[in-house]
Amino acid sequence: MSWQEVCDNPKLQNLPFKIELNNQGQILMTPVKIYHSLFQGKITGLLYSNLTDGDVLVECAISTKKGTKVADVAWASQERLKVIRNEVECSIAPEICIEIMSSADTKREMTNKRKLYFANGAAEVWVCSEKGTFEFFTKTGKSNHSLLVPKFPAKLHDA
Repeated sequence: MSWQEVCDNPKLQNLPFKIELNNQGQILMTPVKIYHSLFQGKITGLLYSNLTDGDVLVECAISTKKGTKVADVAWASQERLKVIRNEVECSIAPEICIEIMSSADTKREMTNKRKLYFANGAAEVWVCSEKGTFEFFTKTGKSNHSLLVPKFPAKLHDA
């Protein structure tokens, strides 16, 4: 199954799950809890208050060599948006890809997604824990803070 087929299938619309594809075109569904949506909103607001010349993408589908992965939140520059704006899934990853951990996620899965996002052009990948704390990664490894958004907090307030 392709990402276009997933998007066009009326039976897959409005599901309370995050949907991705593996490299065999099989659908992977992960249920999300309310904190997940709450964190997406908080992260979106913080990105807009700290960055200009780009936009936030929520539930951003990204084509990778192992299928379509969906970043919970992403930020893309205007330059990158010119390339991906009208695509079904991003042919190149936004500069920042953010994953919010759920009880179904594993560290290994996050490591694999990080590698896939970097291989497709991401500059940073952030992982937000269920408690709202962040780990920031660049292509060279873990960082104490975001290099693209140095004022972004290491923990979401009221999380």
